[in-house]
Amino acid sequence: MPHVVTQSCCADASCVVACPVNCIHPAPGEPGFAEAEMLYVDAKSCVDCGACVTACPADAILPHTTLSAAQQPFLAINAEYFDVFPHKDRTPLALVHPQRRLTRTGPFRVAVVGAGPAGMYAADELLKHPEISVDVFDRLPTPYGLVRAGVAPDHQNTKQVEKLFAQIESQPGFRYFLGVEVGKDVSHAELTARYHGVVYTVGAASDRALGIDGDDLPGSLSATDFVGWYNGHPDKQDLPVHLDAESIPSGRVVLVGNGNVALDCARILAEDPERLAGTDVADGPLAVLRDSAVREVVVLGRRGPGEAAFTVPELVGLMGHTGVNVVVDTGDLPVEEALAGADTTSRLLRELAGRELRPELRTIVLRFLSSPVRVLGTERVTGVEVGRNRLERDADGIVRAVPTGETEVLETGMLLRAVGYKGLPVADLPYDAATGTVPNEGGRVLPGVYVAGWVKRGPNGFIGTNKSDAEETVEQVLDDLDADRIPAPVGDAAEITAVVRGRQPGMVDLAGWQAIDREEKRRGAEAGRPRVKITDVEEMRGIAAKSRKPRYSLGRRKER
Repeated sequence: MPHVVTQSCCADASCVVACPVNCIHPAPGEPGFAEAEMLYVDAKSCVDCGACVTACPADAILPHTTLSAAQQPFLAINAEYFDVFPHKDRTPLALVHPQRRLTRTGPFRVAVVGAGPAGMYAADELLKHPEISVDVFDRLPTPYGLVRAGVAPDHQNTKQVEKLFAQIESQPGFRYFLGVEVGKDVSHAELTARYHGVVYTVGAASDRALGIDGDDLPGSLSATDFVGWYNGHPDKQDLPVHLDAESIPSGRVVLVGNGNVALDCARILAEDPERLAGTDVADGPLAVLRDSAVREVVVLGRRGPGEAAFTVPELVGLMGHTGVNVVVDTGDLPVEEALAGADTTSRLLRELAGRELRPELRTIVLRFLSSPVRVLGTERVTGVEVGRNRLERDADGIVRAVPTGETEVLETGMLLRAVGYKGLPVADLPYDAATGTVPNEGGRVLPGVYVAGWVKRGPNGFIGTNKSDAEETVEQVLDDLDADRIPAPVGDAAEITAVVRGRQPGMVDLAGWQAIDREEKRRGAEAGRPRVKITDVEEMRGIAAKSRKPRYSLGRRKER
């Protein structure tokens, strides 16, 4: 097999267009592309030219001869996709869909609130139209949202999507207003008055509670907060994470939920801190992890292996860590029976279950068919009562977890909740409390106000999912501009800058962000790490204030 996709996709799809034999699928426009965890290379069609390698902004495609041991499982995963979806009707070359053009001449200004993946993809889609300029706001002095503060530090390959974002921010017509909080430094009304459109991409900042007794005890933490803590999010550095022997005498942490966030947290807790020291994990949390007494991390999933929430690339990432033990616990169901399926997840779990355990290593237990019943403790968490489940299929054919009534107590000093993110209300916008989203139609809240990303669709999907999501929203923006549904805004670009700087003198622009980025990488180079994250907001603002003009990368896109 000549070339292999080796990680979750950023959905840029440059590889698809670059391929001279159309062997990378699903392609844009094909069923499943918008929801795909990753793309796949058809070994039977690949001519080994390597065009996709240079096109991929995330360095996700490799020749099979250069795969590491941890990446070897992707050989079979790429092949298995085409066993199910052969795409026999594919065209000789990938289809390039025509670029829509505005019928009105502009110029138009659009504000994007939120500099995470959804915001960056929305800006990219808008800037495909030379009539449109884009100002991106974020309350933090650094952009990229969950790519910076959510992707695990030992997944540096996934963070390569930052190179794509760096190209987007280097395009003509793009400006940053970082360290500026919409709703505090500048209001929604002020933005809508000064822009033709305002696109909110603020994500989902909270998490879902377990709703059981003891969930609010000290030692019960949100996995969302824990991820931000070890990733250097400025708001999470004071999170009370205690991993020492006195706080966790049992040496065990219990994680509720088995999605990708849960597996990330489990891996970070079980990993050798000296391996993490070579990543961009934040310095304060690294010191806590070095003093950790954790020996076992139990990951609870209420349903079976076939219904696990983690993705295949995430499971492969766990398999690639030879420095941790992994136990697959299927409860009363024998492992051979529970993992008998022919699907990729079952095959990978069978391989994990068959590995020999090494007593000197920490252990992650993937415990299926288990739910927390209550959290034990008086002054802090001391244990979790866990109930066993069985699976039943309801009238609609959906597999449900049903309690068997059997319970046991797991001693632990820390409980992490990883049962889903939840969006918070956005000032001056409608809010659906049940879904944690802003009600919208295809991304349009009303002409001139739009949403994209998790605040639009809820907390689901992958980094690449935000590209298709942003495309849909930008279509609504373009429709409203073409139909002249939005009143002409007041002021101009210079007036907007003056207003924002007047409210927030510490505002960080593109040059400021690039200065922070350079300084973090400089400190990282001295320590043999990708970067050393700065977690103090005022220090970031100070570095940014000394910057001058922005620097544009060699990969800067051509003006369109």
